[in-house]
Amino acid sequence: MREAHPLEATVGIDYYVSDAAGIGGRLRDSPESFRVEEIEAFDAEPIDAAPGAYPHVLVRATLRGWDTNDFASVLSDQLGISRERIDWAGTKDKHAVTTQLFTVRKGDPDAIAAVDLSGADIEVLGRTGRGLQFGDLAGNRFEITVTGAEQTETIGQITDELGSFCGDDDRVGVPNFFGQQRFGSRRAITHEVGLAIVRREWEQAVRTYAANPSGRERQRTRDARSTVEDCWNDREWERTLDAMPGYLGYERAMLQRLAERKGETPADFRDALTALPSNLQRLFVNAAQSYVFNRICSERLRRGLPFDEPIEGDVICFADSDAPEGLDLPDTNRTQVVTERRVGTARRHVERGRAFVTAPLVGTDTEFGGGEPAEIARDVLADLDLEPADFDLPGEFESSGTRRAILVRTDLDVSVDSPTFSFALPKGSYATVLLREYLKAAPDDLA
Repeated sequence: MREAHPLEATVGIDYYVSDAAGIGGRLRDSPESFRVEEIEAFDAEPIDAAPGAYPHVLVRATLRGWDTNDFASVLSDQLGISRERIDWAGTKDKHAVTTQLFTVRKGDPDAIAAVDLSGADIEVLGRTGRGLQFGDLAGNRFEITVTGAEQTETIGQITDELGSFCGDDDRVGVPNFFGQQRFGSRRAITHEVGLAIVRREWEQAVRTYAANPSGRERQRTRDARSTVEDCWNDREWERTLDAMPGYLGYERAMLQRLAERKGETPADFRDALTALPSNLQRLFVNAAQSYVFNRICSERLRRGLPFDEPIEGDVICFADSDAPEGLDLPDTNRTQVVTERRVGTARRHVERGRAFVTAPLVGTDTEFGGGEPAEIARDVLADLDLEPADFDLPGEFESSGTRRAILVRTDLDVSVDSPTFSFALPKGSYATVLLREYLKAAPDDLA
């Protein structure tokens, strides 16, 4: 088991599970080299269905070089509506060609169909009774080409090692880590903001997001964040606004709120965070949960505990009976603690693909199970000075928590000559977490 890249360790990923040397290279040399298509799980009525009963217009968009949040913002501007009226099931990366669903509440189908945006192909599908919610998809299909691979002869060995790790010679599997994108590809601080929020350190949360320059950002951005740092103690919010470029819209929104409220009390800083879109507010706490999950998985790896079978004290969840064929889709609403008496039965369920070993995405309702798995989770939280009750937060920041499978498996097709990887993953799992095992490259080359 190899140690991970140092930058990955900052987001809780401490190891590779394959020992073979990586092929090198990089991802996303062009958007076309990283294609993602949602495996849809959301149906629509015909477009002429009654708008009163079906007020949301369902749209499929194929986007080249668009961040999901940015596309939703520009689409809302084009339609002359609030961005809060547009919803989607999964956030996609900008440096890709992506196909995904959106809903537009009280949208005009003709106006939506008439929107003309470069790099966006928009198709109106019908009407729905509710808007999309995060997770309203089964998974994603990927076709990803690696550029500049230094060697390809280790692909077979890595594939064999990943098959052994997941206990299936016909498939590959990796720990179900949250990838670097979850935390910020160029400035991995989203979880740090979330951890500050969970600790009620509202000023630190805002400062971490708006200031805190990174050497991996462009110079103008670094200069703006440095100005925020310089002005912070004297509360010179108007000056920070003057320095902050327009493309850093979320930072400007927070600083504008601080300028309006004078930015002196904890309530002022908490209010500044609520100037951000509701989905971004939730993302901060979700990123903190993701970081804890990654650390739990890394510690399980360090201790040599299995990922493809449960041990006493684990919590398993059962498979989603409605999952598309060939896609392992956990149903985290159906869980069971593995007691000493149930270990054999639980292992058979997992072996046959009927259940999955999980770890917590910690929230107010988290139950830890028992034994060594619970010990690991509690030790990680203690190291971060956190406990489940801390997630009882105001507004969009509150989280009751859930669980997540610790192993993700998939069928994999690889074209070796110009390495291209084709596979499907369940919702919430990251293609880069699989491909990092093959490239063993710096996170910037996976972003």
